[in-house]
Amino acid sequence: MPELFLFALSEMETAVAANLYRKSGILDRISRSEACVPLLLGLVVFLLCLFGILTRPAGFLAAIWPANAILLGLMIRLPKSAGWQGWFAAGIGYLAADLVTGSTLEKSLLLNAANMVGVAAGYQVYKHLPAASRRLQHPASLLHLAMASAVAASVAGIVGGIANPILFGGSILPGWIYWSTTELVNYISVLPVVLSAPKLEGTQRDISEQIGRLSQEKRAPLVLLLASCVAGALVGGPGAIAFPVPALLWCGLVYPVFPTTLLTLFIGVWGVVILSNGLDDRSLQLDVMTLVSIRLGISLVALAPIMLSCVTQSRNALMRRLQYLATHDQLTSVLNRSAFREEAARRLAPGTSGYALLMVDLDHFKSVNDTHGHAAGDTVLVKFVQRVKNTLPPGSLLGRMGGEEFAVLIPDSGIIDAVAEAEKIRQSVGSEPVPAGNGKEVQVTASLGVVALEHEDAACLDTLLAEADRLCYLAKKRGRNRVVAVEET
Repeated sequence: MPELFLFALSEMETAVAANLYRKSGILDRISRSEACVPLLLGLVVFLLCLFGILTRPAGFLAAIWPANAILLGLMIRLPKSAGWQGWFAAGIGYLAADLVTGSTLEKSLLLNAANMVGVAAGYQVYKHLPAASRRLQHPASLLHLAMASAVAASVAGIVGGIANPILFGGSILPGWIYWSTTELVNYISVLPVVLSAPKLEGTQRDISEQIGRLSQEKRAPLVLLLASCVAGALVGGPGAIAFPVPALLWCGLVYPVFPTTLLTLFIGVWGVVILSNGLDDRSLQLDVMTLVSIRLGISLVALAPIMLSCVTQSRNALMRRLQYLATHDQLTSVLNRSAFREEAARRLAPGTSGYALLMVDLDHFKSVNDTHGHAAGDTVLVKFVQRVKNTLPPGSLLGRMGGEEFAVLIPDSGIIDAVAEAEKIRQSVGSEPVPAGNGKEVQVTASLGVVALEHEDAACLDTLLAEADRLCYLAKKRGRNRVVAVEET
């Protein structure tokens, strides 16, 4: 394949992908209407097929054919599109693209039958996979991707093998091999981008945010990747395709799955261009099977950084979950005692002032458990926390110190403001009864103790907590459902 053609191919791939994602917000609005989904699908298939036909050398199949992979990805991501109307519209799109570019009806039917049965086979595989695998959110996702791609490519290759002697004068087995491997490359290269793309709701903003990380955060992997591409282009030869691999693996460790899939697609196209140039420089003939071998090898190598990114993102999500469980109360989702103390101590560093500390205790909570059961008690605690959160000013800290006792740290607050905030909490907590199940309701009240750090005097968190707790106990002793501040003692 000539250098100019390959370079144009890479430019067209990049432009088409960028244009599709740039207009994805429009696609989202259209896709919300069930009547428009088949029409949208047929139009997308038609345009992608036209692009693929432009890469089709005389007498051969297209060098890049993204229509099948993108159609499969859209049907997985948009279940509404997988009805008979969607399949019918996609078939019309396939045929229309071939017919308007001068293909015969017989040739169009044979070629697009292979396309359709391949997509259908891949869709049947993905229908039985977990949702996490369909979105490349699980470490096993790439195994499932490779399996579905292999099935889709092999089934399409059967029809392609039958069509090979009819259309190209070849034999069935070479036709199956060539068609299957070409399809496998297209699926592995393009399908991960579609599956890992952010959700279609607000997708334009989400995509721009994810891609923005490549230029605004952790730029070193991207810079190294670009530098390795330049070095590979300067050195040339078959070994040039290995130049970006370390940087690409680093990208898989650092970036989310979607940006990683875009980078691997770019590197795949770049690798074909560079290696083809090297072969041309050595006056070697780039025949069909050599091209297939090159693209297949590059695409399989590209799976590694995507798999690494999947594993890394899964591990990071697990670590975030473990961190959350270690620092938050599982019932009310507020900070637990140790996490509250750690964060409060950090904010109350020596020299700080303008903080108020509130201790909040639900009144007669034990009787709620004894009378209505622990499930009702849990409901009361959850509803209590919701009401407290709704009254707190921004930047406040809320933690469960144990049982029905909670602590609140309020910034930029003197004793007068703190008492006012405590009154808001008390009134909100007792504003209306809490459903206790079986049609019963529980009237909830709270007692609060308030202390404030208004000057830059050294203050020990334990001392403040003990004082706020003492004042809270005093509020209970004076009749409950009241606020007691330091001045009132």
